[in-house]
This record gives sequence, structure tokens and C-alpha cells, in this order.
Amino acid sequence: MKVLISDNLSPVGAEILEKAGIEVDVNTGLPPEELKKVIGKYDGLIIRSATKVTQDLLESASNLKVVGRAGIGLDNVDIPAASQKGIVVMNAPDGNAVTTAEHAITMMMALSRNIPQATASMKAGKWEKKKFMGREVTGKTLGVIGIGRIGGIAASRAQGLKMKTIAYDPHMPKEMAEKIGVELVSLDELAERSDYITVHVPMTKETKGIISADFFKKMKKDAMFIDCARGGVCDEEALNNALRQGEIGGAALDVFALEPTSRENCPLLELDNFICTPHLGASTSEAQENVAIIIAEQMANFLQRGAVTNAVNVPSVSDDVLTQVGPYVTLGEMLGSLHMQIAKGGVEEVTVEYSGALAELNTSPITIAFLKGLFTPILKDAVNYVNAPIIAKDRGIKVIESKCESSDDFINVLSARVRTSEGENVLVGTVFGKNEPRLVRLNTFRLEALPAGPMLLVYNRDVPGVIGALGTTIGAGGVNISRMTVGREETSQQNIILLSTDSLIPKELLTKVCSLDNITDAVALDMAMYG
Repeated sequence: MKVLISDNLSPVGAEILEKAGIEVDVNTGLPPEELKKVIGKYDGLIIRSATKVTQDLLESASNLKVVGRAGIGLDNVDIPAASQKGIVVMNAPDGNAVTTAEHAITMMMALSRNIPQATASMKAGKWEKKKFMGREVTGKTLGVIGIGRIGGIAASRAQGLKMKTIAYDPHMPKEMAEKIGVELVSLDELAERSDYITVHVPMTKETKGIISADFFKKMKKDAMFIDCARGGVCDEEALNNALRQGEIGGAALDVFALEPTSRENCPLLELDNFICTPHLGASTSEAQENVAIIIAEQMANFLQRGAVTNAVNVPSVSDDVLTQVGPYVTLGEMLGSLHMQIAKGGVEEVTVEYSGALAELNTSPITIAFLKGLFTPILKDAVNYVNAPIIAKDRGIKVIESKCESSDDFINVLSARVRTSEGENVLVGTVFGKNEPRLVRLNTFRLEALPAGPMLLVYNRDVPGVIGALGTTIGAGGVNISRMTVGREETSQQNIILLSTDSLIPKELLTKVCSLDNITDAVALDMAMYG
């Protein structure tokens, strides 16, 4: 067995692999064409963020069995292409959680005491003691946007500094937040009450630009903003305007929409009340050693014993079980993702029911896949087939699995009911042929649809002209419709229309769709990873 380490990694990673009897080559900084020439002789590839694992690269990876990311983010890996080639993709989602949270707290303290500015002043030969008056954090309120693993650690550290902690997280049950001493509030209330605000959410279509000009206008004039999560969550132009116009007191960024960044493309760097670091959230010796150990041990276990840990594209089950239930694993993950994207409120209970011949098989991998799909839209790369059940438990979500030998409509049926703080949804699916997943019911609407790729779900009155107006509006918006399915409710005058599109529906176009006559609601769905 042979493994290539193509990005900078703590030496302990190579040591673990070599002790396990695996040959290791460390060759960092290879240009894409050079990497493509050599990748064919390796069974495993360990990366961080620099190496781009593209479909083009994977086509040359004739022997590659596993890609391991020493960290969380997998934006640089074409996961569908890897899955198509049967290559396992794994990461280390918890290896740098502590260090990222600590970096946010460090940025908060540096902002409060003007440490970077005072350092620069002294190095310029000045002694400006009065200019850099600071503030205490004791008794102040820290607002945490995203109270998951990293956000929870940041809140805990702030509580140790005797700060009050509030949080915005629409997917976290109130009871679970209260257990860690955090009060859940709306995003607007968090902006209005917080003295400091720190962001800890992944980059998704819901979180992109969530920190907007309106958000900054709601903040206190002396409040400070910190983002050590993902570039693009904060609208940098809006932040620049807010700082220049005195709408907020200061800001600190570790992440940027464009990286690496510079004065030429980031006017924030000109401001005295702005401090920054070049994406150092996970850059501590402890964190880098942690992720190196985790990914090396996972890769060694996989290559030598076939054990799958922290994989994002294959459940941790034996080949024979996967052969039996594989298509339903895919279906389960699809339904989970669809559920979360149409749900409102925090998830409280999940019931997954298996009917027909499917009930006689080992269905636990399907339930786990459903949970992974459920959490992926909100946690992105931080969730995988291993930790999905743990995340559900940590969030206080009750998971029920039931089986029924008989099935009325199909040979095998997977039914998933999700109850939230604001209601519930039921999705029913099956697999046609050997490997054709289909959504066959959404609540009371019956249909037959492939839940994959960019989609638009429309709720409408069953009257003439709706489909024509919808198609015209979407076409005028520059989006092509590739497939349409209509689901009808027999006892009412309501329909749903599920459209597959060539690209995601932008927010502006979604607003126009919602304003059409006889359309009551519309939801843009990102099922691209299943397309």
C-alpha cells in the first residue's frame, strides 16, 4: 500500500502510516498536471486545503481507494466524482474545534484592548498610551451565531471570562442550549443585545451573506464583530461601510470571501478599527498534530482492514450489507437533506419506517444516512456517517426506527417523519429497478420525482395558468427547467410542483416566483451533491 501526502502535514501523520507498514511519499506543492502524472500509483491521498481533488485528477487515479482531509472542510474535493469511482472520502471534523473557538476568543480580546494597533504604534517608535483605551469583557454579552461544536466551545470560554452568552441557531433545541448556559434568541435580537458577536456556521445557501448591512445597522454603536468561520458568511462590503460610518465599534476577520486577500481587493485592511489574521483559526501545533494523527489512523485502518471512519460518502458497514441496502442508503440521505431544507423550526423527533422486504434487512445504515442528509444542509462538511447519530443525540433529537412487513403501494418503502418545534413533514420514497431513488409522497401530495440536483419546490392553487406563469418567470430569470413533476392533493385544490433546474434559483428570482398569483410558497432546494 502506498500513500501520498500532498499538502503540509505534521510529521506524526507519516510516522503513523509507516509504523503500520504503509509506504509514504511526502510531496507538497505539486502543480495539478504534475500531481495528475503521479497519482495513479497511490492507494491513498492525504490533503489539507491546497490540493484540489478534481474530477480530472480522479480520472488519472487508477489505484486510489481513499482521500483523507486533515481537517473539516471538503470544498476542494469533488465528492460526487470520488463516489462514482468508489473512492472513500474522509475528514477529521473535530480535530481543530478547540483551536478555532480559542482563536475567536483571542480576536475578541485583541479587539477589546487594541493590541495589534498598539503593537504597530510602538514598533513605529511611538508611545500613544491615551490613544488605545480599551474595555473589559467581564459582564458583557457575547452573541454566538451557530451554537454547534465550535460555537459551544466559544460560549464556554466566554462564560469562563464571566460574560453573558446568547445565541442564534434555528436548528438547536432550546433545551440543549440551556444545558450549556446559552439563551437562544432571534438573529435580530442577537444583533441588538450583543456587545460582541462571533460567527461559527458553515458556508451554505442559508448562511451566505447572513451578516448583512441590515444586521450591522441593528448592532450597538460600540459592539464588535468577529468571524473565524467561513468567508462569505459576512458581507465584507457591508462590514466595510459599517466600520467607516461608525455603525459598529470594530471587527476582526480570520476568513475572507477571496483568499488570499490584499489591500487591492479588501478595503477593510485600510481601517484602524479592523484587525485580521490570514485564516489561522486551525493553525496551532496542537490542532495540526491532532488532525494529522486522526486522518493517518483512519487511513491506515481503512487500507489494512477496510474499516471506514468519518467518511462523508460511504457508511461504516461491510460490503455485503452495503450491496443489499446501498440504493436505499442514497435514498435515505436524499430524503434527509430534502426534509431539512423544507422544515421550519428546530428538529425534535425523527421517525424512520421501513415497509416491505426492506424491513427484513439491516436498515441501520439507512437511518444513519438519513440523519447525515438531515444535518448536511446546516453543518455541511462537519457531519458524516459516523458522527450523525452523535449529533442527533447531542441536540436532544429522538430517533425512532420502525418496521412493517407489508407495503401497500411498492415492494419496499422508506417513510420518514420529522417533527420540529413548528410542525412536521412526512416524506416517502422507494427505489425503482436496481438503483433509481424516487420521492413518491410529500406530506399528503403524491408524486414521482428524483430528489437530486438544483430544484424548486412550489406550493400552488390548482387552477389554470400557474405552470405557464411559473415557467415564463423562471425562464426570464435565466434558469432552465430540465424536469417537472406535479403532486396533487385529492381532497383539496392544492398542488405542489417540483422542478429540476440547471442551476440554483437565486434569491431575487425566488422572490418573483413567490409573488405570482395562486402561488402560496416556494423553496429553492440544493440537492446538487446527489445530481
